[in-house]
Amino acid sequence: MNRVVRVSVGQKYTLEVTFADGVSGKVDLSTRLFGPMFEPLRNADLFAQVNVDEYGAVCWPNGADLAPDALYKTISGTAESRTVLAS
Repeated sequence: MNRVVRVSVGQKYTLEVTFADGVSGKVDLSTRLFGPMFEPLRNADLFAQVNVDEYGAVCWPNGADLAPDALYKTISGTAESRTVLAS
């Protein structure tokens, strides 16, 4: 499993993500924030509360999270960004 070790908020609903193996990159979520778990993240204050949980997943206080393996594939260029949202 690819573990996220650092995440920070970029401009306009983007995240800058770094993995344990040094792979890093940006993920644009601006068009992906819909549905009961992710729509609340349109609130910039809530979106800014992103963190990494004990399992190396990107998550927010409302329970939304992003699958680390899908993020890794997206950032490394081995998958389409539509696979990023987990919850």
